Amino acid sequence: MSDHAGAADACPFEFRHPLLCGPLRQPRQMLAEQTYDGHKSIHDDSTAEGLGLRAGPIEGPTHFSQFDPLLYRLFGRAWFETGCISAHYQTMVVEGEEVRAFVQPPADAGGRMVRIHAEKKDGTPVLVGTASVGESAGLPPHELEQRIARLRPPTALVINRDLKVGQRGATGESIAMGFDDHMGDHYPFTLRDKLKVITEPCAWYTPESGASSPWGRPIIPMEMISVLLGSTSAQAGLSGRKPAVGLFAGQQIRLLRGPLFVGQRYELEREIIALSESARTESVWVRTRVFEASGERTPVAEMILNGAVMKASYPRYDEEAKALGLN
Repeated sequence: MSDHAGAADACPFEFRHPLLCGPLRQPRQMLAEQTYDGHKSIHDDSTAEGLGLRAGPIEGPTHFSQFDPLLYRLFGRAWFETGCISAHYQTMVVEGEEVRAFVQPPADAGGRMVRIHAEKKDGTPVLVGTASVGESAGLPPHELEQRIARLRPPTALVINRDLKVGQRGATGESIAMGFDDHMGDHYPFTLRDKLKVITEPCAWYTPESGASSPWGRPIIPMEMISVLLGSTSAQAGLSGRKPAVGLFAGQQIRLLRGPLFVGQRYELEREIIALSESARTESVWVRTRVFEASGERTPVAEMILNGAVMKASYPRYDEEAKALGLN
């Protein structure tokens, strides 16, 4: 795969039968200063500690970069054009911890879907999921799609009780990501900042060498697609009652006509596709569809995000649950 001027060739990897295994990496914390709704997020150490965590976790999609070299080895440039990564996040990672990515190669040469997982140096699971290239037709459901199919209708929502499956976000969302664009309070760093510390550098991402990519211009890394689509999410109006601290519990990013490009303007459409609850959280599952601005209305990418809010972070949770007859 010598045409990939970066991650796939620079990243050492090995086989641990039957797995394709990447090197240990130390992902960097970029969200310590993140704020939303007028308060710090779970990525702030003091906020995390107040919720029983030992430190502010690194954002889940940061780990997606560690899979890029492995999946490029398997699928070539199709990974950057029609790749899909779908992950359920299992254990939070804090800065300084080492993480390794694993891919289960397909059973046959024509296979388009694989199992993936990541773990810490001591074997603690970080995420589990699937990845594929090409059209979804003919493929089994991806990790998040399987989990959505198993959900039971929620019966005790408090924070998210005003939300409905099928509810659509506000229209008119439009976003672009240049190298030096600040992406708002949700993401207090630029693409240029990220490229200085990304776990798997690639020349195709950079202003200096992006024109040498197969598409003739710089592409947005898979993990930064999450930032692109998340930076304007508050405009959609698909969040629950506030204040409450949230986290990503699962995420799927699918390129349909990729890659997504640095500096290109995109329009977004969002819809709630599921609501769920657990003992500690309430979740909103939102599908975001991505279109080229002023282009034909054929999506070029989409993301499914399981955004969970922690019940303990909502000050009026017990009071309102009691008023609703839920405890």
